[in-house]
Amino acid sequence: MPNSRNVLISGASIAGPALAYWLQRNGLRPTVVERAPAPRPGGNGVDLRGASIGIAERMGILPTLRARATDIRDLVFVDAAGDIAATIPTSSFNAPGDLEIRRGDLSEALHAATGDVEYRYDDTVNSLTQQPDGVAVTFGSGREEMYDLVVGADGLHSRVRNLAVIPEAEATHHLGYYFAVGEVEPDFTAPGAVTLYNEPGRAAGVYRSAAHQDATAIFFFREPLALDFDHHDREAQIALLRRYLDSDGWHVRELVDAAAASAGFYLDAVSQIRIPHWTSGRVALVGDAGYCATLLSGAGATLALEGAHRLAIELAATADHRVAFARYEAAMRPIVTKRQRATRVSGALLVPAARSHIRLRNRLAKLLTTEPIAAALFRQSSSRAA
Repeated sequence: MPNSRNVLISGASIAGPALAYWLQRNGLRPTVVERAPAPRPGGNGVDLRGASIGIAERMGILPTLRARATDIRDLVFVDAAGDIAATIPTSSFNAPGDLEIRRGDLSEALHAATGDVEYRYDDTVNSLTQQPDGVAVTFGSGREEMYDLVVGADGLHSRVRNLAVIPEAEATHHLGYYFAVGEVEPDFTAPGAVTLYNEPGRAAGVYRSAAHQDATAIFFFREPLALDFDHHDREAQIALLRRYLDSDGWHVRELVDAAAASAGFYLDAVSQIRIPHWTSGRVALVGDAGYCATLLSGAGATLALEGAHRLAIELAATADHRVAFARYEAAMRPIVTKRQRATRVSGALLVPAARSHIRLRNRLAKLLTTEPIAAALFRQSSSRAA
């Protein structure tokens, strides 16, 4: 077994610590670097489905994840006055055994499972220079080190991908939507539901788990153009949200104000990463960095766990990283392709383009929850992979 290689992982959210766990378990030596100054708590809910449930079980964290799972029972659509227009039980979207958990809670459980793996927060990869026997890495802190392999697990705007695999402009496929989130007081809506108010081409709502004391505002708007803004410029993001969510309906203005004032405010495009290869030389990508499916797919965390596990298993099986990388891509690409396709229904459901589409969605809500329609529409991409 090739168990002496040191591997740098950029990104400490989900894919990064999951990969670190499996690498360490198989004898490799992972180090994780993360741009953020500390782990991020809370956050939006993410879904674990299919093979990722079995992976979490083998990691020993599944009981913890189930204990900390969210309790979201309904997707509730309201009108401008706050009256309920339609309700879809979340059981329509999930197969037996699936679970939803807040991103920060999943990340915390993964971190705890990695034991003595070294995490370096408040630092980032500045440059990568590939050499015959390794990768020379320069960090933002000024540190310079050599690694046998480097893995980008650093999300949609991956620094590693931009440096070593493919520029972001060539990797990103905009789906015509933007989203934003931010913490808000929980009294905007009842617990145990995602409550959503729609106007043509935009939506504002509140995500409030019955298992937690806080709540998160969620926003969507349609925009076919890829807007030019700095992803680290908070004020620019807030200005965009105010521009596109300027509405007197329901609690939209209050939610925008509250989310914009929150520490966790975030806005970004709903984009997928579709690239012809996830590796280059001694550098590989995993999770959103290589194949972001977007939150509309409900598959981001699932793909992160599955991809991290597969990559680690293949690296542990051979000393030749080229062979391991090829096997990793061959195994994961069909799964990724299938799940990246599962976004059209979610977009039409959550952000109808016209007022007539909103009315039609509301009228069809009960029909959409019946079997086998719900299974065909919402669960076809969640079949359990081997």
